[in-house]
Amino acid sequence: MNNQERETHVTYKFPDGFWWGSAASATQTEGASDVDGKGKNIWDHWYELEPNRFFDGVGPEKTSQFYYKYKEDIALMKQIGHNSFRMSISWARLFPEGTGDINPKAVEFYHNVIDELIANDIEPFVGLFHFDMPLAMQEIGGWESREVVDAYVRYVTACFEEFGGKVKKWFTHNEPIVPVEGGYLYDFHYPNIVDFKKAVQVAYHTILSSAKAVEAYRALSQDGQIGIVLNLTPSYPRSQNPADLKAARICDAFFNRSFLDPSVKGTFPEDLVEILKEKGFMPAIAKGDLETIKNNTVDILGVNYYQPRRVKAKESMPHPDSPFMPEFYFDYYEMPGRKMNRHRGWEIYEKGIYDILSNLKENYGNIECFISENGMGVEGEEKFRNAEGMIEDDYRIDFIREHLKWVHKAASEGSNVKGYHLWTFMDNWSWSNAYKNRYGFVSVNLDKDGERSIKKSGYWIQEVSKNNGF
Repeated sequence: MNNQERETHVTYKFPDGFWWGSAASATQTEGASDVDGKGKNIWDHWYELEPNRFFDGVGPEKTSQFYYKYKEDIALMKQIGHNSFRMSISWARLFPEGTGDINPKAVEFYHNVIDELIANDIEPFVGLFHFDMPLAMQEIGGWESREVVDAYVRYVTACFEEFGGKVKKWFTHNEPIVPVEGGYLYDFHYPNIVDFKKAVQVAYHTILSSAKAVEAYRALSQDGQIGIVLNLTPSYPRSQNPADLKAARICDAFFNRSFLDPSVKGTFPEDLVEILKEKGFMPAIAKGDLETIKNNTVDILGVNYYQPRRVKAKESMPHPDSPFMPEFYFDYYEMPGRKMNRHRGWEIYEKGIYDILSNLKENYGNIECFISENGMGVEGEEKFRNAEGMIEDDYRIDFIREHLKWVHKAASEGSNVKGYHLWTFMDNWSWSNAYKNRYGFVSVNLDKDGERSIKKSGYWIQEVSKNNGF
């Protein structure tokens, strides 16, 4: 059938100008980790210390070679219908020590990438911090330190001044709760500290740094938007019993509203503040901070959604000597009959994406937003490669399609949702999981110098983008 005939068969039509694309990050794709003056970040350092903690012992030094192959990759993005792409700038590449002199080679690289995207009619969405603290900054405390907050503001201001003429969508942080959880609570990111009080200080300074970045951006009067990307995970109670409802509400305060409220409303959730006060975990707050947070809320919100949280009332009290954790207030609950991505061990619950968008519409002023990540990691995808050499990832197509149906429903009910970006464009290095689970529209063959090939899902999204629906 020709295009016009196909057009009439589009059941789920998205708003005009919908952003179709994907997301990636510097550390996970660039490689070239010690090339052209890049400084070490915490991932380079942790890998040197404990390579055993990374799947198959694969570290960040090479990753998917975007540093060298960006022109080829951006051509593939255009081929599969991208009109937008979220990348991140590596703080340690731009400022090898986190502060001080800017690295001219890094400036040149990011200009080249941004120019190449724009030349291919792909709008760059640029993230400023995606889990990759410069090692020199971590050595003086990372986000525990106000000095690092100040250094971050200098770094982002340099980005705005250097690239702001071309980049009109900026994001202060990606999933800021994750470095808190990983680095300071649950031991899955460096610095592998388990200390709730430090976790709170890190979270607080991250929020403050975001507000200060927004303030710095607006001071330059550039004609773009600045936002934040949050992984929002609906907390579903096991039942409507008051104890289960309360457990879900507290879980939501810790993991969602902790960053969502200050970013969008400029205030912290009262129920969370009460717990922190009661338990003696309030962060150090300097004069003027709360006004800065209040006055510098975001223009736009990126929503990362992978899986729901299901919680129930606490069934047994934790050991009195165990370190304080959010889970003192709730237990996790496995819903019977749930749909699973068994490779990742994650529940697949497509309606969650609609529930998030509905919540933003009803309780957060219907802020302009987009799905900035959603995706399905699968181990051993090579077994789905057909005789022509294409990976037939029908499971990924189903996953995206079913989530998009709920995004479409939210949009048709007035949600201010502007786009959908898959995690990720091409298979990339996924932190300590390295290349265990593959997420991309495009396959990266590590045995053939990172050779690219479009998966079936890449051809599918090309049609979706062309028709602005399916």
